[in-house]
Amino acid sequence: MRRAAQAFATLRSVMAVPKRKTSKARRDKRRATHKIAIPVVATCTVCSAPKLPHRVCPSCGTYRGRRYITTDAPVG
Repeated sequence: MRRAAQAFATLRSVMAVPKRKTSKARRDKRRATHKIAIPVVATCTVCSAPKLPHRVCPSCGTYRGRRYITTDAPVG
């Protein structure tokens, strides 16, 4: 028993141990910002397909009116 107490004392001097139990309210307030964000979807100006903003359109291959990748879909 004494050896365990000594081990705990040395462990406590090395690790950060909280003095008080974190309440449920404080814990939940901290976790309130850990939610999943809804992805933003923009529409392509050329083909009106849904795409992620600031990225090349996966259906027609254009970004800001310029074609960057070749696809089977016609442009315009």
